[in-house]
Amino acid sequence: MLKLVQTHSDAVDTTPDSEVAVSVDLDELCRLAAQQMLATALLSERQSYLDAHAEIVDQTGRRMVVANGYAREREVVTGAGPVTVEAPRVNDKRDGEKFSSQILPAYMRRSPKVTEVLPVLYLRGLSTGDFAPALAGFLGSDAGLSPSTISRLTEAWQAEHAEWEQRDLSDRDYVYWWADGVHFNVRLEQDRLACLAIVGVRPDGTKELVALADGYREDTESWLDLLRSLKQRGLTGPCLAVGDGALGFWAALREVFPDTVEQRCWVHKTANVLAALPKRLQPSAKTAVQEIYNAETRAAAIDAARAFADEFVDHPKATRKITSELDTLLAFYDYPAEHWIHLRTTNPIESTFSTVRLRTRVTRGAGSRKAALAMAYKLLDAAQDRWRKINAPHLTPLVRAGATFNNGQLQERTTNHTNDPAMQEDVAA
Repeated sequence: MLKLVQTHSDAVDTTPDSEVAVSVDLDELCRLAAQQMLATALLSERQSYLDAHAEIVDQTGRRMVVANGYAREREVVTGAGPVTVEAPRVNDKRDGEKFSSQILPAYMRRSPKVTEVLPVLYLRGLSTGDFAPALAGFLGSDAGLSPSTISRLTEAWQAEHAEWEQRDLSDRDYVYWWADGVHFNVRLEQDRLACLAIVGVRPDGTKELVALADGYREDTESWLDLLRSLKQRGLTGPCLAVGDGALGFWAALREVFPDTVEQRCWVHKTANVLAALPKRLQPSAKTAVQEIYNAETRAAAIDAARAFADEFVDHPKATRKITSELDTLLAFYDYPAEHWIHLRTTNPIESTFSTVRLRTRVTRGAGSRKAALAMAYKLLDAAQDRWRKINAPHLTPLVRAGATFNNGQLQERTTNHTNDPAMQEDVAA
């Protein structure tokens, strides 16, 4: 606890008793300092305005821009806490001219930073009822978001998402895709929201949100509408797409971007395999599955898959989930080994959507499908800045250029001289 000594230099009372000790904690000291600095800055701003127009006078020689006292006292919530302000006023007698403070605009009740952080707190999971106790302890004020403010925010986010969905994509290129359908509850509707999401990897190795749409039942038609929209706006297909076993996405991908290679997600596949086995076998089965996708070469992975099928031969439903899709499960071996950890699962989407699920759990679901989708878009858009590049990003342009990788290793291209006439004569001789 800090102790400040205030000395009152009154001409009548100059006794030592005029010193008053006041205990102030650190936060309160910061708040008082911010209040004093703001008052000083506002006075300086007004004086600069007066000085800039000091030579402007009327016909009688009187200045047309003069100080005019202070506005009514108001409280402004800042990062240092609530501060009390009396904004200096100016009487500008010129037609059409009016003094407006750039530091503290009229009717401002919260600083820009506080205004920005409130929607972020709402997005991150703070319910409207929690604003008052949370902000009262942190900022010394219970200023939060009213239901009408929340409604305006969601409307603005919906408009922003709608504009983003129609953006031009002719200047974008993605080497890899992760695609998934994530479901959320909608509080005022019976059907759940099937959110179709695609995250891509740019040639420089950075990750970026490519698409986010309402897919209703995550069926083929929903994915077709989304992929066709991307193609119509100028986007070319990726080299490799990673997703779970949902047939809707893969059927749509083969129709719209037939040259894209398919890679099934091993996390989803493992869960499906374990669900087809009794609990007593699940630990050993999980280890056996991990030995497949962690193998150093495709041949070793195939051998591990055979061993898995032999070990669990009495459970053909579980083994078929691996053996029937082995080609699409092992597609990642044709890409850089440094990228395998990224290409074996749809984790980039799953981990990112954890914040969206947190938000929907707190509010028991958004009020409408559009509001839920807009909220998911804002969360993912904000999260993009924190997404790290994939490993070995310098190899990503090689993948897009069509370089050959065998078991994760770059293969040198050999020059074919069989069509060279000089070579043909040498061979004939």
